[in-house]
Amino acid sequence: MTDLRETISSRLAARYAQLASVLHELAAPLSDEQFWAKPFPFGNSFGHLVLHLTGNLNYCIGAQIAGTGHVRDRPLEFSEAGRPSKAVVLQKFDDAIEIVFDTINCQSAEDWSREYAAAGVDSHDRFEIALQCATHLHHHIGKMMYLGFELKRTS
Repeated sequence: MTDLRETISSRLAARYAQLASVLHELAAPLSDEQFWAKPFPFGNSFGHLVLHLTGNLNYCIGAQIAGTGHVRDRPLEFSEAGRPSKAVVLQKFDDAIEIVFDTINCQSAEDWSREYAAAGVDSHDRFEIALQCATHLHHHIGKMMYLGFELKRTS
């Protein structure tokens, strides 16, 4: 019988893998220009959302649990003007997902309930932040779906 620690770790890892796959599927048909386009006068580009998700995972899980030392610049996630290539941005996202996998897989049963406190984050323990980050990723994938639809419609 699988223990609760293994169930939590494997299910969270599977959810992150599935969401990362969806993000890549949505990004695949976009050119670099479309990746950074803002089809609406409000909101963000697909690329800025990926930067934001990468920053969120690197900070909330990487820096705060895994101790990577990542320093987040949240405003830059939405204002990056240099516009690196889609491939570079997606690789950095994949690197953050790998940190999430590694971190999730090394948590003991006791680690999941350890106190969690980080600036600007409302979470009480490690399980809650891992779940919140997955939900946050899912939320922004919904926005990316809409952006992709609009970018195809207007091309």
